[in-house]
Amino acid sequence: MLSTQPSSRDVVHDLATSVAHAVDLVKTYGEGNAEVRALNGVTIAFERERFVAVMGPSGSGKSTLMHCMAGLDVPTSGHTYIGDLEIGEMDDTHLTQLRRDRIGFIFQSFNLIPTLTARENIELPVTLAGGKVDAEWLEFLAAQLSITDRLGHHPAEMSGGQQQRTACARALIRRPELIFADEPTGNLDSNSSTEMLNFLRRSVDEFHQSIVMVTHDVRAAAHADRVVFLADGELVGEILAPTVDDVLEQMKQLGH
Repeated sequence: MLSTQPSSRDVVHDLATSVAHAVDLVKTYGEGNAEVRALNGVTIAFERERFVAVMGPSGSGKSTLMHCMAGLDVPTSGHTYIGDLEIGEMDDTHLTQLRRDRIGFIFQSFNLIPTLTARENIELPVTLAGGKVDAEWLEFLAAQLSITDRLGHHPAEMSGGQQQRTACARALIRRPELIFADEPTGNLDSNSSTEMLNFLRRSVDEFHQSIVMVTHDVRAAAHADRVVFLADGELVGEILAPTVDDVLEQMKQLGH
């Protein structure tokens, strides 16, 4: 099922179930003839305890959308919210605290610190916040992600799949309400990719997380509850309860 761009009224109506949303989001780079409009008035809401994939051709604005909604980049205009908090109204201190306490991040490049062990990398968000690590939760995550026997290893001593699963545990260690995943399977082989996607699916179904995943992989998107499509910086449609064939057909229509 495809739908058109939602209106601002629709997004406000969805606030009760929305973990994050954006209204009339615009992001431009450069000036004059060199200006590039990466986002062109995007209005979108992401529901709580849902797994949403964001897809589109290269240059469609999908990573820019995620970065703006996560507070990693500043939109040119428009409004972004985590829950009922508007990111644009926050100073750097409160924005840092928001990202630390309520948002988890999983990146394609893993972003593990090479001098720390897997356990220390997982614990890092808690350590930086001055908190106490929930050892039982860490051990549970490690077991679920099959990295228990790698907790004492450094990243260079682990496979790509093990490193990404470590990064996933790090994203979940503080039990954030929202996880942004940017091409989380991009550097993984097919088996590691499937394991990662199955765990993200379980994180929503069993741990009640909310996940927004940017991906170019139609099989990855088929693990989601909903796939939204961007083209030329605009929201052009969505599929609910996606299948691989549904997603592939839509991407073909977008010229991917």
